Amino acid sequence: MTEQEKLSRRRFLQAGGAVLAGNAAGVAVPADSEASDSLPQTAPALHKLLRRAAVPTARGARVVVVGGGWSGLTLAKYLRRFNPAFDVILIDKQSAFVSFPVSNAWLADQVDLDFLSHSFFDAANNHDYHFMQATVLGFDRDSRRVYTEAGYVDYDYLVLAPGIEYDYPRIGVEDSEAQNLLFHRYPGGYVTSSELLTIKHKIQRFRGGTFVLTVPSGEYRCTAAPYERACMVAAVFKRQRVRARILLLDMNSGIKIKQAGFARAFEQLYGDYIEYLPSSLISNVDIEGRRIETEFDEYDFDDAIIYPPVRTSSLIEEAGLADPQSPQKAAKTDPFRYHLVDDERVYVTGDSRSQPFSKGGHTAHSEAQYVAEVIAAHALGHEVQWRSPQTMCFSAVDIEPLRAMSIITYYKYNQQSGLFAFDRTHLIEKWDTQGGQASLAWAEGMYRDMFYV
Repeated sequence: MTEQEKLSRRRFLQAGGAVLAGNAAGVAVPADSEASDSLPQTAPALHKLLRRAAVPTARGARVVVVGGGWSGLTLAKYLRRFNPAFDVILIDKQSAFVSFPVSNAWLADQVDLDFLSHSFFDAANNHDYHFMQATVLGFDRDSRRVYTEAGYVDYDYLVLAPGIEYDYPRIGVEDSEAQNLLFHRYPGGYVTSSELLTIKHKIQRFRGGTFVLTVPSGEYRCTAAPYERACMVAAVFKRQRVRARILLLDMNSGIKIKQAGFARAFEQLYGDYIEYLPSSLISNVDIEGRRIETEFDEYDFDDAIIYPPVRTSSLIEEAGLADPQSPQKAAKTDPFRYHLVDDERVYVTGDSRSQPFSKGGHTAHSEAQYVAEVIAAHALGHEVQWRSPQTMCFSAVDIEPLRAMSIITYYKYNQQSGLFAFDRTHLIEKWDTQGGQASLAWAEGMYRDMFYV
């Protein structure tokens, strides 16, 4: 992207986009909605962009939720529950929901794809809000307007839950074309459902050799998931009697969570398969040569699942909302109320929020209920007392039967240090079939809450 394109994108996101879009087409266009009718016939795409989106007229104060993941889905439901007068619209670019939590069990054939897949229509119909399938291009906080490729939507409150993006430059892949090739050839499996399908095909079709998985540094989606995935891949290879060497390259100094449980699984269950290498700071990926370079070593591979460090959605940074002190470009928000520090009408939740809570599904679901209550109270001129989100995470390590371990924790705020820390943690590192069944029951309960009841 050229500097001129970057500037235009930034101006669009910060100023509402209509004037800039008109200038790009060689005409002057006012930002008002009716102005789209004056656009020349040579710019049909701009007509659609600057037109009011085809959504029902608001029945009350409108809350627009951007992002249909665990956070956005939960918010849409509970906003209506806590304040039935709200008119809620959930916007997501995907046509259907596929769950990343429990997807590792699906990779190992422990659940089918229907278990993970759910309809946004069902969620909206059952919980009495609107769903709009569209890509959000930007928003204007002055006019309280969200722009999508299907038109604009005005809001009284805006909740941004746009998820994560891979930060490939942090593993030495700077070129945009190389990033695109790496994403498609060796996907990480934590952003799009197509990545999961490709990864499953990789595992099913692997016939032997070196298979690489990586664990990113920093905060990333579902701390335990890369270690769980290594176990599931090893379990499939073991079941299929594939002669494989799994290199688990961890950019951290050691296993970040459930350390004893995963270490025991690596040794006792998969000693002939998994080679765990901590402190493997990746500095480059030779995509065509199938080689990963770290600070001190190089590793050739036959196939790979490359999960790089992550950052918040670029929508946050391009709108000028990112905290300059955040290495992952998280939004600068009130740590207890989740709204922007300078705007109590705009909230950020899920993977893009600034708090260092787990980027897991259960945490997103728990905190979204609280944020929905905060917004509902704000609309009535009230406040609610801060409460910690709950993190609950199951990690499978073996299949047939499915065996898993778990952790439940909360968070507390240290007034002296100004930092959050774990609180009331209950860790079960003994993996067993009871844990395996509990993991599926937990997921089923979460899906039921977000989509059906």
